[in-house]
Amino acid sequence: MKNVKIAYIGGGSQQWALHLMADLALSKSLSGSLVLYDINNAAAEKNKEVSKHIFSRPEATGKFTVEAEPDLDRALSGADFVVISIEPGPTENRYIDLKIPEKYGIYQSVGDTTGPGGIARAIRSIPVMAEFANRIMAVCPDAWVINYTNPMAWCTAALTATQPKIKAVGCCHEVFHTQEMLGRWVSETYKVPLPARHDIKLDISGVNHFTFATGAHWNGKDIFEEFKAAIKAEDVATLKANAAKRQEEELWFDSDFQIAKDLFKRFGVLGAAGDRHLAEFVPWYLGSGEELNSWGVVLTPYEWRIKRQAAQDEARQNFLDSELKPSGEEGVLMIEALSGATDTPCRTQVNMPNIGQNASAPKGCVVESYGLVSENKIETIACGILPPAVQALEDRVLAVQQLVLEGVLENDKSKIFSGFMIDPLISIAPRACEEMFEEMWTALEQRKA
Repeated sequence: MKNVKIAYIGGGSQQWALHLMADLALSKSLSGSLVLYDINNAAAEKNKEVSKHIFSRPEATGKFTVEAEPDLDRALSGADFVVISIEPGPTENRYIDLKIPEKYGIYQSVGDTTGPGGIARAIRSIPVMAEFANRIMAVCPDAWVINYTNPMAWCTAALTATQPKIKAVGCCHEVFHTQEMLGRWVSETYKVPLPARHDIKLDISGVNHFTFATGAHWNGKDIFEEFKAAIKAEDVATLKANAAKRQEEELWFDSDFQIAKDLFKRFGVLGAAGDRHLAEFVPWYLGSGEELNSWGVVLTPYEWRIKRQAAQDEARQNFLDSELKPSGEEGVLMIEALSGATDTPCRTQVNMPNIGQNASAPKGCVVESYGLVSENKIETIACGILPPAVQALEDRVLAVQQLVLEGVLENDKSKIFSGFMIDPLISIAPRACEEMFEEMWTALEQRKA
């Protein structure tokens, strides 16, 4: 067993911290200590109590001591790994992200990655991430940093822009769902047992949540074009009915992959993130809530997010009452590989600064690609080339991300606004855009006070 210390920033999380502990408990090659840091230390203490039940289960092979630490530097001291999953400010800030844009006719299915909501969240997140980067490099400069926080590209870029020598990587599970969807198609098409997700080999290129598969293989067989040829457009009435059912049952994260498939049919590359994320990077699917519903997708409402946040204790109890099983995230697999606890490299998608893995994107910007993770090393794997039309969409997103990142780090409001105004979801007149931005900016400033 490899002994490691993991510092968890956002250790009071009702979801991510619990899943990480479950994965650590099921690890056959890791042991050590996990330190939970959260500005809400009471929540971290609650997760510490939950950890006693997790690591004491008979099936728990990974043995970890868990502590809650209210001081960030003490939590980081001696850490081999730092995991970050935070909510940048109280959940009520999502009102700024979601409800203010709705007043101006701009709808967002998620609102945490792009569009006005994603930019507002970036404005809150980037300074926090920059401070984390400074503390990590001051206290545990050799630690690997695994970020789960959205907006993924902006948060990871803030870490690396602030401290270029930091060993940081952003992890996201959206591509996993695309592999699972393709696995179901393989099973139905070839009349074989459902393949494991890892048996579907993709090539990917893009930015987080706007990632595309440029190739797909199963069992050594190229299935990409065959899958494309098999795509059939679903009846709009059926998709609307699916959306209505999802709204009624609060299944906000479910979809039929119709947007991913539509992009494939139109441009020749498969959308490799969930439909609710893909929709936000192009204006066609989000002209209205009704238009989004016609693709089988529903808006995730602000009110539900508030309700979910208020039910954290219930979520913890539900977790304790359920079977201990892998979360499906790959953070612990990465820790096993990076620490040298296993000799088997981990191939997974990573969000890291572009050093040439994406030949079509500017150097230095954070892009999503596959990476090969081994002891103290992550080697990015070259991306496939996107069609010119899709790359043009990616270029616009990268330009928005760079302008907003620089604007926040430089405290340059005009630069932030220039990125805000050219965001793909900004479909309103310039004066209305400026009015919306000022309303959101004022609300953000008031929340700081």
